[in-house]
Amino acid sequence: MDAIFSKEAFSKRLEMLRNQLAKKQVDAILITKRENYMYLSGFTGTSAQLVITENDAVLVTDFRYVEQASKQAPLFDIVGYTGDIADEINNILKRKNVKKLGFESENVTYSLYRKYSEKLGVRELVPLNDTVESLRMIKDSEEINYIKEAVRIADEAFEHILKFIKPGVRETEISAELDYFMKKQGGQGPSFDFIVASGTRSAMPHGVASDKIIETGDVITMDYGTIYHGYCSDITRTVFLGEPDKKMMEIYKIVLSAQEEALKNARKGMKGKEVDSIARNIIKEAGYGENFGHSLGHGVGLEIHENPRFAPSSDMVMENGMVVTVEPGIYLEGFGGVRIEDMIIIRDDNPEIITHAPKEPIII
Repeated sequence: MDAIFSKEAFSKRLEMLRNQLAKKQVDAILITKRENYMYLSGFTGTSAQLVITENDAVLVTDFRYVEQASKQAPLFDIVGYTGDIADEINNILKRKNVKKLGFESENVTYSLYRKYSEKLGVRELVPLNDTVESLRMIKDSEEINYIKEAVRIADEAFEHILKFIKPGVRETEISAELDYFMKKQGGQGPSFDFIVASGTRSAMPHGVASDKIIETGDVITMDYGTIYHGYCSDITRTVFLGEPDKKMMEIYKIVLSAQEEALKNARKGMKGKEVDSIARNIIKEAGYGENFGHSLGHGVGLEIHENPRFAPSSDMVMENGMVVTVEPGIYLEGFGGVRIEDMIIIRDDNPEIITHAPKEPIII
């Protein structure tokens, strides 16, 4: 499913980018990262580069995608190439009289940089870091609608999987069932490799589903999401199969308390590290500070992990329209762990929680 946006949305994105190019004093920017050319043009194919100047926007792709690009990227001049794409890019730069060319330094390998240096007849190649990504942090209403639909599908998948889990099923079966169900509901596919970790494996924050068989007494952490029109969802729930260990239930309640406090207080104007500290301090005061080793949350959009971050080192200031996860956890090696994750939209003093799957302790 291709993302369908209004021409006004793409026009605004190009205008914001051109304002950035003027500030950075470059004549044009070369876009090579897929998520960025999707965001700016609407083209969803796997092979394209964009050249964007003050007045022009050109999408270069091979013959497989020319027709698709013409339909998906109406604000761009579509150029098909044969041979080496760098030669076609160079021809465009010459026609546009580009002397200073910005490029996505985080996405260009050293070998590709050398190739550009040799083939592109510009006076200067200027590394631009996170120029488009900084625009993507603030989601517009059309993007938020797609994200909310991806979240809705994930919420429904949780209700479904509770009926599927029973003693004897494998973690991989739970993962496959989540994916299958979400695809039937309109999801494009998994937004990342699902984490399904049960029993002592739940102590691994990134315990990708294994062949382990679920047993009565297991705690089960499921971290999953789907893609809808290119946009991701990300949710984590921890449940119990049979009566849980008393200590595990205590840990669950600590994590839930930390998460709910962070959810209530994440607001516009706060730094990422300030939001992170809300949950981290609660877990630390409960005696489990050393067992919460990852950051509290990350941005979600066209990529499953993007800025902004709720992390101890993040000085990034929260702004309205940012979509972020809140996912504290406690992990005890050899015993088990708990993580609970929701997605929120920063909205002044009252963050909008967009995941709605139940979080009270669930015993299957």
